[in-house]
Amino acid sequence: MKIAYLFFAYRNPRLMKREIEILSSDKAAFFIHIDGKVDISRFTEIKGPNIHFSEKRIPVYWAEFSGVRAVIELMKQALAGPERCDYLFLLSGSEYPIRTRNYIEEFLEANSGTEFIRLIKVPGPGKPLSRLTTIRYESDRPVRRFLSRAFAKVGMSQRDFHNHLGTLEPYSGRTWWALTREACEYILRFDEDNPEVAAFFRDTFAPEEAYFHTILGNSKFKERACGNLVYEDWSARGAHPAIITAKHLDYFEKKEKVFDLYEGPSELLFARKFSDDSLALFSRIDHMAKQKGDLLSSRPPLYQTS
Repeated sequence: MKIAYLFFAYRNPRLMKREIEILSSDKAAFFIHIDGKVDISRFTEIKGPNIHFSEKRIPVYWAEFSGVRAVIELMKQALAGPERCDYLFLLSGSEYPIRTRNYIEEFLEANSGTEFIRLIKVPGPGKPLSRLTTIRYESDRPVRRFLSRAFAKVGMSQRDFHNHLGTLEPYSGRTWWALTREACEYILRFDEDNPEVAAFFRDTFAPEEAYFHTILGNSKFKERACGNLVYEDWSARGAHPAIITAKHLDYFEKKEKVFDLYEGPSELLFARKFSDDSLALFSRIDHMAKQKGDLLSSRPPLYQTS
């Protein structure tokens, strides 16, 4: 089992360095895209024969299609790399593994062929139809962006997504996923062959939470989808997940395996959101992961049964 970890990041170089060191093995390669607006010299300490920085750096803006394009670049780089990866695992550089490297590798081996992405048919929980029907231009078109936001306030910046997506049913979910090589190859072919779909999602809010999901939700890979592998705390219902604290670690330590049945049913192997200011927590997390063990005791179902 070969894993390509894709880092779609813009900060936390110390956290990323430690995370990569924890995950490194002869089964892992790391492909890193640093936001084109960021000084990449901050990340120079992250280096190694299995670490590859994207030469093409895209200026990424929050909840815009530039993020999708950065992820597409990472996928192309990983699939063209000398390491023939079986899984591509998208990360943000603000998470940290809550199980050991060996456990993560064996988990993916045991569940080979599963697509770890949650697909929510739109409209669905936390995914209103307005995300598709309201036009939202990117930052590189500031005049249109300003006018569309003004028109949206009075209900005038609207469109019928059926006119753009045709027979495709819209899906959404969280940004972070772990997908098979086959699924990623399919996404890249679809992206190349259907520019009109990308053009539609370019003018939507948070397309990284819908573009890949809609492609897979209308394919054979939908039947292989089984939820995310990254824990996030959205209990405050804000625009961003809560920062992980010692209280979250108390919860993780009490559970032999961490599940989120609302996002599941798969086991959660990472947690986010951390930052470079969270480094004091990682020794405790590493100890917890070691105590829980490296190997799966058996090949259990992906969901919690009790």
